[in-house]
Amino acid sequence: QVQLVESGGGLVQPGGSLRLSCAASGSIFRINDMGWYRQAPGNQRDLVAVISSGGSTDYADSVKGRFTISRDNAKNTVYLQMNSLKPEDTAVYYCNADIRTVVPLAQRQYWGKGTLVTVSS
Repeated sequence: QVQLVESGGGLVQPGGSLRLSCAASGSIFRINDMGWYRQAPGNQRDLVAVISSGGSTDYADSVKGRFTISRDNAKNTVYLQMNSLKPEDTAVYYCNADIRTVVPLAQRQYWGKGTLVTVSS
């Protein structure tokens, strides 16, 4: 079985920074795209940023220039560096990965349980 475990959330003041991490473990053959989504109370879950296995990235317009997604393929880990945080960035942040597993031999999306980011003074 595959697990995605996020860390790094917390309370930060407006203008501050946080770095989220998400490590994948289990019977992994290959990880394709990895990404971060977020969901604020009463809202749908939206894409924040995504990174391919080759390092190509894409961002939601609301975070361009402030957030940076990166990954360490050797560690099966994806990161989200969040700078110049705003109160509207407050949400639960979820890690997502498209993973091909060895046992069972399959490919599908996996989700982490989420980590809360609160931006408030």
